[in-house]
Amino acid sequence: MIPKIELHLHLEGAAPPALIRSLAAEKRRDLGPIFAPDGRYRWTDFADFLRVYEAATAVLDGPEDYARLLAVVLENCAEQGAIYAELFVSPAFCGGGDLTAWREHVAAWSEVAAAFDAQGISSRGIVTPIRHLGPDRARASARCAAETAGEGGQGWIAGFGLAGAETAGQPQDFAWSFDCAREAGLGLTCHAGEWRGPQSVRDALSLGVTRLGHGVRAIEDAALVRDLAEQGVTLEVCPGSNIALGLYPDWPSHPIARLADAGCRVTVSTDDPPFFDTTLTREYDRLAGAFGWGEAEFARMNHWALDAAFCDAATRARLRQRLPAP
Repeated sequence: MIPKIELHLHLEGAAPPALIRSLAAEKRRDLGPIFAPDGRYRWTDFADFLRVYEAATAVLDGPEDYARLLAVVLENCAEQGAIYAELFVSPAFCGGGDLTAWREHVAAWSEVAAAFDAQGISSRGIVTPIRHLGPDRARASARCAAETAGEGGQGWIAGFGLAGAETAGQPQDFAWSFDCAREAGLGLTCHAGEWRGPQSVRDALSLGVTRLGHGVRAIEDAALVRDLAEQGVTLEVCPGSNIALGLYPDWPSHPIARLADAGCRVTVSTDDPPFFDTTLTREYDRLAGAFGWGEAEFARMNHWALDAAFCDAATRARLRQRLPAP
C-alpha cells in the first residue's frame, strides 16, 4: 500500500455514521433524518450537507467525545495507508470559543495523537474558524489557536485556516485572525476556489497562506495557475468531494491533472470521507483510472504534501524516510 500524506481532513466530517449513531443513542438524542436507510449520511445539496454536518456534530460533547472521535479517525486513516494526517478542528464546536474548554480539548487530542504516533501515524491539528459564523467568532478561534500553538510545529496545534460556507463574506474579513495566527507561528491555509471562482483564490492568497483548501477553480484563469506554480502554493485537492458536491460531473473532468501538468503542487485528500462515500484508497484508485497515474505520480504528490505539512522539521524528516522516492 502506498504511504500517504493527507492535509485536508475535517475531524467531525470524518466521523463514521456508526459512531455518531452510537453517541446519539448513548445520550438519547434524536438526530432526525440525517441517515439514509443503508446507514450513510443523507443530504441533497451543499446547504443540506452543512445542515447534516452540524446536526451530526451536535452529539459530540466535550473532550472525551472528541478524543474518542480522533482515535477512530486516525485508526481509519492508518487503514488507508496514511502515515500523517492534518485535521481541521474548530473552537466554535469545541467549547464555544472558550479558551479553558478549548485547552481541555487540545490536551485530550494531544494524548490520543501521541499514542497513535507511536503506532506509526502522526497527526497535527489546524484550527479553523467557521466562515459563515462571521469575523467576530473567528477572532475568538484565533486567540484559542494562538494560546495553544506548538512551537515550530512540535505541538499538536500547528496550523490555522478558514472553513465553512465559502460564499459567506470575503477572506479579507478575517485578516485580523490570520495575522494573530501568523504571529503565533502557525502555518496558514484557507478554503478557496471551490464554490467561488479564481478571484476567491487571489483573495485567499492575500492572507499570506502557503496552502489552499481545494483551489481547483484556479484552473479557470491561466495567469493564476502560473502564479500558483511559480509561488509553490500547495493545493489541498479533494477530488471525490468536488465530484460528490457537483462541481465536476466525473473523475476525468476534474482539473487536478491539468493543474499538476501546469506545475502546481497538488495533493490528495478526502475532506469529509463518510459524507462523500470515499476513502484515501478510493481517491487514489479513481485518479489512477482517470489519468493513468501510478506510483511515481503519487510519490511526487506525497512529497509535495510533506513539504507543505505544518509539522516540525524532525517529524518531516522521519516521515520522509517512509515515503518512496519521487
